[in-house]
Amino acid sequence: MTTFNEDSRVKIPAILHLIRLGYSYLSLKDARWDADTNIFPEVFVSALKRINPFADEAELLRLKDEVSLLLENEDLGKAFYERLTERSGLRLIDFENFARNTFNVVTELPCQNKDEEFRPDITILINGMPLAFIEVKKPNNKEGVLAERNRIRTRFQNSKFRKFVNITQLMIFSNNMEYDDGSPEPIEGAFYATPSYTDPVFNYFRDEEDLGRTVTLLASRLNGGLGGME
Repeated sequence: MTTFNEDSRVKIPAILHLIRLGYSYLSLKDARWDADTNIFPEVFVSALKRINPFADEAELLRLKDEVSLLLENEDLGKAFYERLTERSGLRLIDFENFARNTFNVVTELPCQNKDEEFRPDITILINGMPLAFIEVKKPNNKEGVLAERNRIRTRFQNSKFRKFVNITQLMIFSNNMEYDDGSPEPIEGAFYATPSYTDPVFNYFRDEEDLGRTVTLLASRLNGGLGGME
């Protein structure tokens, strides 16, 4: 008998979609990560060795320590972002040949500092760095996305989570429903936000409206209406 819950209805389909896009699923059961930053050292060193072939393991581990120090800043990740996008010296990401990077997806990765923690449903790793996470909610749970936004707002104000906030580049929230254009709040659909220490702003994608076609149709209807009045 199939159990219809959040995992089966939204989380597993989302993971399978990411796998189809080229991400590799990484089980936390036998994995090792730095609990201070949630960077996966073995993945980090292996991936960066491929895009920085002249670097040795010691250099790459020192780079990981450098990243950890940058994440301590009270700058919403600005210093880390500048280092992340640096294209000279030892590179954290290969932007010229993006396929050379290593893409992984994990679930329920704990963001923990002493007795406080939260666990995003899905975390996306690029070269072993947790750069994005996805929170998925069951359809028809109208308070799910709003509640998650409120939880994120509270968590990201907590200085104990500073490094996890600063390393995050993108957050995605979805309940796998059609957008409700009439709602002033992000209740139904898929939304994305960049980190904020106070109040993350939810955004969503829309197909670009063909204004030329809209104007033509509107003019045609108006002309038809006016013609009927003559």
